[in-house]
Amino acid sequence: MPIKPLRILVTGGAGFIGSHIVDAYIQEGHRVTVLDNLSTGKKKNLNPRAVFRRLDIRNRRSLSEAFRAGRFDAVNHLAAQMDVRKSVEDPVHDADINIFGLLNILEECRLQKVKKILFSSSGGTIYGECNPRKPATENAASRPLSPYGIAKLASEFYIKSYGELHGLEYCILRYANVYGPRQDPFGEAGVVAIFSNHMLANEPLVIFGNGRQSRDFVNVKDVAAANVLALSGHVKKELFNIGTGRLTSVNELFHSMTRGLPYDRKPHRKPARAGELLTSVLDISRARRVLRWTPRVPLQQGLEATVAFFRDRKNPS
Repeated sequence: MPIKPLRILVTGGAGFIGSHIVDAYIQEGHRVTVLDNLSTGKKKNLNPRAVFRRLDIRNRRSLSEAFRAGRFDAVNHLAAQMDVRKSVEDPVHDADINIFGLLNILEECRLQKVKKILFSSSGGTIYGECNPRKPATENAASRPLSPYGIAKLASEFYIKSYGELHGLEYCILRYANVYGPRQDPFGEAGVVAIFSNHMLANEPLVIFGNGRQSRDFVNVKDVAAANVLALSGHVKKELFNIGTGRLTSVNELFHSMTRGLPYDRKPHRKPARAGELLTSVLDISRARRVLRWTPRVPLQQGLEATVAFFRDRKNPS
């Protein structure tokens, strides 16, 4: 049954994942407001059919005005400090955005009687090292090491608290390694975007350690589809892993991405980075069963589309 059109606020909607979610919501007929301070988000990612408000989630007065004007049915909260290394270097700054910013959002949801909040969490940083033969379920032990991961887990508890105390419906989505068009190739995360940038420029790239560290790569379009389904009325107070349940090593990723590209350089090898996970993979059986979601984009197809996006951006027609 189709969902009736909703008024939705997407914080961080000019970012990589957020902008794809905005596109998916608008395609479904929803009315979307994007809130972003453009610290990492980009204007070129904005959907022209969305209302855009440039403001910081730490600015409570402006945030209150946006909530009162929007009369939102649902909020999808993605705005965050998303650099794990920066969270280690400056945990106070990380908490200021990722915890206190979230509390500002939750308080406005309470005051303006927003029905539901969707939250982008992190499977990799919350679960820590995974058994490659046993993907992490939602009930797996939480072992965040970085302030970023700790803030994500704390945020989940705050959201659940508002669900119990104030009747706020919620859907928490713990993502695996999301990749796809619009990802930033200049940050610490996003190996697919980083590799794409170097390969298209025919520049050498670096693989740390032996390259056998493995991840669960999920396409951003599949992530956006999960966020559409999370609006459904049967999703009241839920937590789901969003990934593929399949592992791909960095070495395998490198070779897959060179297919069809005139790139024959050998990767530079550097020592493994301290604290880097060897294996991160998510069990998505609950999302299949309850959310009625399944990933649709095969990895090779998604990689080719991502490389094509960066090629087009380098050589606009």
